[in-house]
Amino acid sequence: MTAAGRPRAVLVTGGAGFIGSNLVRWILEQDASVRVVNFDLLTYAGNLESVEDVEQRFGPEGERRYRFVHGDIRDFSQVAAALRLEGGADAVLHLAAESHVDRSIMGPGIFIDTNVRGTLVLLEACRAELDARPRPFRFVHVSTDEVYGSLGPADPPFTETTALAPNSPYSASKAGSDLLVRSYIGTFGFPAIITRCSNNYGPYQFPANLIPLMITRAVQDQPLPVYGDGMNVRDWLYVADHAEALWTVLLRGRIGSVYNIGGENQVPNLEMVRRLLALLGKPESLITFVKDRPGHDRRYAMDTGLIQAELGWRPRHDFVNGLEETVHWYLANESWWRRVLSDAYGIAEMYLS
Repeated sequence: MTAAGRPRAVLVTGGAGFIGSNLVRWILEQDASVRVVNFDLLTYAGNLESVEDVEQRFGPEGERRYRFVHGDIRDFSQVAAALRLEGGADAVLHLAAESHVDRSIMGPGIFIDTNVRGTLVLLEACRAELDARPRPFRFVHVSTDEVYGSLGPADPPFTETTALAPNSPYSASKAGSDLLVRSYIGTFGFPAIITRCSNNYGPYQFPANLIPLMITRAVQDQPLPVYGDGMNVRDWLYVADHAEALWTVLLRGRIGSVYNIGGENQVPNLEMVRRLLALLGKPESLITFVKDRPGHDRRYAMDTGLIQAELGWRPRHDFVNGLEETVHWYLANESWWRRVLSDAYGIAEMYLS
């Protein structure tokens, strides 16, 4: 850390994924003094094309502030080596995770292995590194609003003290990793903070998630599969706003705290699909209702009062404009999402089954 309390070198796990790639890009563009190590296993949702511009501008042939490491958070030696790069990381932003709910229903084991055991290995590697080379250090564990479970139509939004009640193997694995981080704070005095975000949207999102799935299928005039009655409500957060929130928490958040990060945009899935069709000039006849997902949470809503009051963060992007920007990005980057889909093992088709 610098004298001003800013990190010199940051390890971002999962930095080739949707949120991770946007976060890495945002940090490097915002802070000219920081170095970033991007540690990613490149599973189905990780894609080096998502950080190709970052590599060119900030990598070895550019400003030399960015380094990619192909690695697994479940491998202690790989994590330990990554923590020592660039003079030694003095901050970790932990985003690496299996994160697709449908995949967790089909195969829960990898979610527990990656999200819980992987987080354990990462925590232990950080502890070992700090024992060997003590220094000011911060660890931000990035989680999800799904750990809180489901809200009824009139229930107040989730707060940081809402009891955890996960309803899918994915959310259960994230709740488990949250509690593991909490235990390291309490037991070892580990300098960690937990964040929980609502649904992100924006560029470079894997096309099996709702918004890019609907955009890419509509562009191809394919049916748009909507679960159940389409009235499941989600809060939507533009990914650049999430990146700013995570950096703010890393710099100024209270060690041991939990911060909710939300976009203040509660939208039923069916309304979201209709908005996308309108922006694309496509007919609503493309909408196809399919059997609901098992354990499908009805509504999420986030109370972000704590992060606003303590750290002064609030989302900058208007939802209407943010959605338009997202649609335009996918239309302008069709070659990117077509290549991603071609290597995606047919995951998008799960929505039709």
